[in-house]
Amino acid sequence: MTDDVVEHRRLIIAGTGIAGLSAGIYAARSNNDPLLIEGDEPGGQLTLTTDVENYPGFPEGISGPELINNMKEQATKFGAETRNGVIVDVTKEPAGHFRVELSDGDVYTADAFVTASGASARTLGVPGEDELMGYGLSTCATCDGAFFRGEDMLVVGGGDAAMEEANFLTKFADTVYVAHRREEFRAEDVWIERTMEKVEDGEIELLLNTELTEIHGTPEDGVDHVTLVEHPDGHPKEKLEDAATADEVDEYDFDVGAVFFAIGHTPNTDFLEGTGIETDDDGYLITEGGRGGNQTATGVEGLFGAGDVVDFHYQQAATASGMGVKAALDVDEYLTERERAGELYEPEVDAATADD
Repeated sequence: MTDDVVEHRRLIIAGTGIAGLSAGIYAARSNNDPLLIEGDEPGGQLTLTTDVENYPGFPEGISGPELINNMKEQATKFGAETRNGVIVDVTKEPAGHFRVELSDGDVYTADAFVTASGASARTLGVPGEDELMGYGLSTCATCDGAFFRGEDMLVVGGGDAAMEEANFLTKFADTVYVAHRREEFRAEDVWIERTMEKVEDGEIELLLNTELTEIHGTPEDGVDHVTLVEHPDGHPKEKLEDAATADEVDEYDFDVGAVFFAIGHTPNTDFLEGTGIETDDDGYLITEGGRGGNQTATGVEGLFGAGDVVDFHYQQAATASGMGVKAALDVDEYLTERERAGELYEPEVDAATADD
């Protein structure tokens, strides 16, 4: 083995969210020696969720961090290893294995690689965003909502995440405002119904056909107010930029003490560029899918995908777990076939190490 390689593994898994840990549990039980790299969001999105009520087997619910910790303990019990680190580059080597480089310079090699690196919260890129992120602006209501108790709060978005965060924030806010650029929400009916109940109770107010254009405040004092634009036909930013409709847009300042973005996620796939892997227009990994085996395989032999880095539609804990299980089973079949054919990579052993 070359001097710059820490060690060779049968399997490396990127991510320790529910998909990665599910893959780790199954891979460890199959004696595939998985190493899980935590990434820059250890535990994934579930660590930001206070109560998980819809994960099978927990009728009273369970906190996201507790579920993740339990799964990590289960994975390590069966022989999986985890380590802190952020993967910055993955390449497919001529011998058929993968070279995996971390941000601290450590390099590993592996016979197979599972990407369960999840997706990161999107932001708007509006003025004030960079300066106030963490100072009144957040992408995680469950993490930061309690810091702004008694304030008016603004949630930006119209999907499940926005509805969930708005409902959660009513525990702390004076009033929660939801700004959505269209008339209709994209959220599931159950979340819309819960939100409308809060609207009727006066805890939530809806700002439809409305978008955020600027956040005002300072890191010292937090968010003071925001600038919003509104148009009765929706998508007011676009209409504001069009000279023909700009006069129809209502622009105004709005007082809130905290802002929460809930506008979707970007899949974490940049580190895979060196593999030549195929993604869709939004950056989500493209896998085989279908009804038979190898559903989690990508177009790069030996590289598999699971969880929110693949799934742009369901994005549920239970579906991510199932995909992680599928990935581990697909990996096991792949490694078994290569081992039978004598095609697994055999790293060079340093002479000095061999003498020890």
